[in-house]
This record gives sequence, C-alpha cells and structure tokens, in this order.
Amino acid sequence: MTRLPAAALLSLGLALPAQGFDLAAMSEAEREMFRAEVRSYLMENPEVLMEAIGVLEQRQAEAQTANDEALVRVNAAEIFEDDHSWVGGNPEGDITLVEFVDYRCGYCRRAHDDVAELVSSDGNIRLVMKEFPILGDQSVLSARFAVATLQIAGPDAYERAHDALINFRGNITEESLAQLAATLGLDGAAIMERMNSPEVDAVLAANQSLAQRLQISGTPTFILGPQMLRGYMPLEGMRQVVAGLREN
Repeated sequence: MTRLPAAALLSLGLALPAQGFDLAAMSEAEREMFRAEVRSYLMENPEVLMEAIGVLEQRQAEAQTANDEALVRVNAAEIFEDDHSWVGGNPEGDITLVEFVDYRCGYCRRAHDDVAELVSSDGNIRLVMKEFPILGDQSVLSARFAVATLQIAGPDAYERAHDALINFRGNITEESLAQLAATLGLDGAAIMERMNSPEVDAVLAANQSLAQRLQISGTPTFILGPQMLRGYMPLEGMRQVVAGLREN
C-alpha cells in the first residue's frame, strides 16, 4: 500500500469538502495510518510544532490583553478616580499610571526607581498608588502605616513614607514603624492609632476587592491607560507603552 506523507494527507483534507475528509468515518486501520503519518511528519519537522506553539501563545496573549482592557473599562471609576488613593506626578497628566504595590515585594522595590524616573522625566503622567499587601503580616503593617499616614498627615507625608517603606530592609513591626514616623518627622502616636481604624480597614478592603475583580494576584501590577501590565516592566518598556498610547 502506498502511504501518503502527513502533509499531503492534511492538504487533501483541506481541499476536500467536509464530507470528503471525515476522521470519524475512517476505519480504525485508516485512523492508525493517519496518526502514524502525522507523528512521523512532526518528528521530521519539529519546527512546525514550535510555529504552532508560537501562534497559540500569540492568540492567548491577545485574548488576555482584550480581557484586561475590558476589566479596566468596567472598573475605571474605582481604578482611576477613587477618593482614598494617593495621587502624585502631574495631577492633570494626559496618562494615568496606577500601581498595586506590596512594600515587601522585591519586584516592587526594583520597579520603584523606574516608576519615579518615568514620572519625573515625562512630566505629564498622573501616578496613583494602591496598597495591596499580599506577602504576609509585615506587608499588612506597612500598608496600614502608609494609608494611615495619608489620612493623618496628607499626600506629601505619604510620599515620604512610601519611599521609606519601599526601601526599608529591616523587620516591620509596630516599634520600627513608630521609629520610622519619628525619623520622618510625623506624629507617630496619631498614625499608629489610625492604623487599626475602620477608615484604614475600608481602604485596604476596597483595594483587595478591586484587585479581585481585575484578576490581580501579584505585585507589582500596573494599569497604564487602558492596559494592564502584570509584573515588573523595565523603564524603557513603560516608556514604549506610554509612547504607543499617545500615538493612538
């Protein structure tokens, strides 16, 4: 019996009407032959598999991007315009960058200087910070301190506390936070009292709820315009995204 190579079999199947190439209508022997030829072809041409995997990954990435953009649209008010998050950079900027941050996250620390440089050098980016403590008790204490500082002492004090927390390398305890408040010239007693208040609870609960709706499970996660950037992105990558948004 003459055996056609798999590529020829596949081409024949595509060329015939649907009823002319029906795997279900094949005999068991014909199916076995077809499977053997396909396997032989793929073993001899493994680059076909890599090409198929590349197409699959591209389609998955496009689907993820479309899903993320839809999530951002639905939740835009809470992402960009809530009444409890710190806003820095240029409040009137043409593009808003939102960061979900955990102060104990190594990649958040790595991203910190990149974000600061992007906002400073661009001059037209509005920056929004959302505390999203997911790495344990010290993360929660840090987030509570940051939120309490914003509520008690205002945005300038928050910015100093944020920078200090992201660069803090020791253990985060109530004692170390009280000392940090003193170092920053803040009212430590008032901030420590506010940390466990319903007002702080409400902010963290709102951030957690929003992250859940956005399917965010890690930090840092950025929302840049309509796009969601899951994970650390170097400075040049963020600049390219910003340039692309402005072109469109």
